[in-house]
Amino acid sequence: MGFGEFLQAFGLELPSPAYIVGAILFGLVGMVAWYHGRRTKLPKPKWIGVALMFFPYATPQTWLLYLVGTALCGWLYFAWE
Repeated sequence: MGFGEFLQAFGLELPSPAYIVGAILFGLVGMVAWYHGRRTKLPKPKWIGVALMFFPYATPQTWLLYLVGTALCGWLYFAWE
């Protein structure tokens, strides 16, 4: 019995490579935004950065990950000032 079969026995599955890449990408953007917001004392970029870092843990589907991540990045773009 392989690890994939073991997880499927419990109703779990490993995320796709596209999901992992998206989670890492949005996490890195979130770290940069959080650092920028903390350094410049701007609350919006700081909290958007926190959301970008932690929302992948609550998003189960890949399409939803990219949809929410793109929306948060758009919001960050306009709040960056």
